[in-house]
Amino acid sequence: MHYINCYSAYTVVNVDMRRRLGINYNRIQKELARLLILFVGLSAPLSVYARSPEDISISNRSMKELEERLAEIDTELQHLASYSLRSGIGSIGYRSSPLPVVDAEIPEWVSITFDREYTVDAVVLVPTLWRHREKGFIDDGFPTAFKVISGTDENTNGTVIAEFSDAGRHLPRIAPLFITIPETSMSWIKIEASGLSKRAYDDKEVLQLSELLVFSGTENVALRQPVDSRTSGEFSSGAWRQQFLVDGSVPYLMDAAGEDQSLAYISERGKRPELTLDLEQAYPLNRIQLHAVDQSDTVPQAFAGDLGMPRHLVIQGSNRADFSDAQTLLDFRWDSIHETGPLMAWRIPETICRYVKIIAEESGDPVEKNSTLHRIGFAEIELFSGGLNAALNKKTLEAESLKKRGRTPIALTDGLNLYGRILPVRDWMEQLARRHDLETERPLIEAELNRRYARQKTNLNRMYIVAALLLFGIGIAVLLERLVHMRQLAQIKERFAADLHDELGANVHSIGLMSDFAQTTLGSPDHTQKILSRIRALSDRTGTAIRHFSDMQEDKELYLGLSEDMQRAAQRITARFEHDMTIEGDEYLKKLKPRIRVDLFLFYKECLVNIYRHSEATRFATHLTATASEVVLTVSDNGIGINSPDTPLPRALKRRARLLRAKLTVETPKSGGTSITLRLSRHWKPRTGQIYET
Repeated sequence: MHYINCYSAYTVVNVDMRRRLGINYNRIQKELARLLILFVGLSAPLSVYARSPEDISISNRSMKELEERLAEIDTELQHLASYSLRSGIGSIGYRSSPLPVVDAEIPEWVSITFDREYTVDAVVLVPTLWRHREKGFIDDGFPTAFKVISGTDENTNGTVIAEFSDAGRHLPRIAPLFITIPETSMSWIKIEASGLSKRAYDDKEVLQLSELLVFSGTENVALRQPVDSRTSGEFSSGAWRQQFLVDGSVPYLMDAAGEDQSLAYISERGKRPELTLDLEQAYPLNRIQLHAVDQSDTVPQAFAGDLGMPRHLVIQGSNRADFSDAQTLLDFRWDSIHETGPLMAWRIPETICRYVKIIAEESGDPVEKNSTLHRIGFAEIELFSGGLNAALNKKTLEAESLKKRGRTPIALTDGLNLYGRILPVRDWMEQLARRHDLETERPLIEAELNRRYARQKTNLNRMYIVAALLLFGIGIAVLLERLVHMRQLAQIKERFAADLHDELGANVHSIGLMSDFAQTTLGSPDHTQKILSRIRALSDRTGTAIRHFSDMQEDKELYLGLSEDMQRAAQRITARFEHDMTIEGDEYLKKLKPRIRVDLFLFYKECLVNIYRHSEATRFATHLTATASEVVLTVSDNGIGINSPDTPLPRALKRRARLLRAKLTVETPKSGGTSITLRLSRHWKPRTGQIYET
């Protein structure tokens, strides 16, 4: 796999009340909904910021996808090897010499030549690390732009198999850079850096690498192969050497996931300690890996890193238990502590053998008088055949004699170290690179989720405000409805009282008058009978009015012939008075709304009753004019008039005028009497805007 890229309410109101109140609640709902949308719209981000492709990829995912991805990352990280960095003394790797200014444009390079042609499918660059006082460990001198070029003996110019030009895509990092490539045959490989970074301690641009691994399957074919470079580096010894680029030593301890662990074996002090392994069958061995005894976890360490590692190590292989046919697989002498490390690996000529003996030779060097150098021990011994560890779970022949408290020879081949399971080097590098990618992606996802959570919180707070406003609006609407409803009830009560007074009062008054007439006509049976019939009819009508007066206002047929009804009322109530009636615009009177028609008629009846009772008049006149814009009713008499401006108007007239929302004027002409004018126009009907039916 190529691990370069980062992963990337509303209350229902009674319908009749809506009609009665004249309030458009649908409009109120729409306005409140619009207000809600406005507040929600404010939740959009108020600023725009530049984002990387990884940010854009992450921002395009839903919150559920991001949360699931975060959970996947956390789960996967639990199963990956961790960055456990080495301490103490050891090899660091390769460092180029700083280039002169005149040569700054010439690419720095380093190359490895293999012993033969291999089919390669992965290249790993391990950075050198620097301890920063604020940031902790950081990469140091890792190229910002480089090419990976490979070739064969015939293709000396080589072919670019990978290229990195954007440092932001792979830096910063302390993990290996794992580059997967298509299977490519090569006999050499070159890293050509066109962009260098500055080393930490003096800000000079150099190329630094801790290790370069080239994998053909699980085999690191670059291990201990010849290295060449444009510059030999500042140091030919010490912790910086060209050959340290391929010595198999990296700045990490193998710390695999899992709880299993094993305490490394180390022998008792002796003159010539040795270990013999029985592989139980013959294997063609081609690689040896030794995991050094874990040094103390104290700070500082108790040992320099050479505990259990003899200065002269010999490994022999044989197919016979007595090693009569022994062949030397490895003869390793180290002169500097930089040549050892937690993991030491060697490629050896393929040799078939069943038994392997590891011997700590004495060299006679006076420095070896130190008794710690006469001990041998390892956390794990790995003997590879075709990419598989043939020594895994195999036994040590001297197991009983080598037992030591807390440290047994079984630990040499149990596949475990102090931190957990021993991993194949390729898997180890791949897991560390994978951890880097996941730990780079995780904060991006976490930051995006935090942004969205913050935005959700803001939206939620705004929704609370909107909800409060909605509740407040609903409360105001309900309160307004209640107030208007109470006002309407008062108006209805007033109307009922007016109707009872004006309609029934006038009828009762008429019945009384006709009863008086009946008494004066007792000597004339025909007249008496006629008056009694009229009394009876008026009584029936009054009873009907009493039964139906509550919906009298909605009866569209009532007083449809307004002029005739007014004439009959005048004859009935003021029969003894001279009466002149003039009606103009009868076609408009027929178009009056039922309620207007009823109220106008009842107002007129109340005027007649008041003339009869209080005016002491002998004559009155009625003038009713209807036009397209107004209705004017004037009733005048020749009575005593209003004696004083302070004399109040009859309450019944003012009440009926108020119900009609009409203008009422009362005048006393110079000729005497009283003139009452009721003016009903569109101007006085703001609720409906009209007094006529259309």
